[in-house]
Amino acid sequence: MASSLGRTLPSDYSSPMLHDLPVGRALRRFRRLNAVKQGHLAELLAVSQATVSRWESGAQEPDEVHRERIVALIAAQADHRGDAALKRLVETSSMPVHLVCDATHQLLAVSPPRAATWRVEAGEMLGTSLWRFASPGVVAAQAALAYGGWFERPYQQLRFETGSNGHDDIPILPGLLQWETVPLSDGRTGRLATTVG
Repeated sequence: MASSLGRTLPSDYSSPMLHDLPVGRALRRFRRLNAVKQGHLAELLAVSQATVSRWESGAQEPDEVHRERIVALIAAQADHRGDAALKRLVETSSMPVHLVCDATHQLLAVSPPRAATWRVEAGEMLGTSLWRFASPGVVAAQAALAYGGWFERPYQQLRFETGSNGHDDIPILPGLLQWETVPLSDGRTGRLATTVG
């Protein structure tokens, strides 16, 4: 796990979404899913165990440096062999669906029906955050996640109406969108985004 802290964030990770991410709650979910003690995480992040506890409870927010290290730690990659079947299922799905990192919206896999609506090559978008294409409905749903327990439990599902995002390259059309969290083999959490209506 120590090598995970050496990850670097792509340049488009400076999106406003990351500043709204409840990193303490997301860190607690990551720690629980991976059976990591607060003390070990504190050692990895070069802080006290009490500081990790305050971050997880929301009593204190990490500074920018620690926030970036936490996001790098919990950011999903889905490039491990254990995720090959999940990626294959998404990439061969007949439904408009894509898989992103739950913390950063970094694209991990996309289905042909979803990619067919894009004006950019899906392969060029892999590893890139899709947050800049979020519709107002997606932004509102994301903002509500922290208050609805999304980052408290590993398996979550949400359906909501979303309007257009006004982007031609990666359009979001008005309709019903479903988000589902998916644990990945590296202990991080992915999010399936499926248009269901």
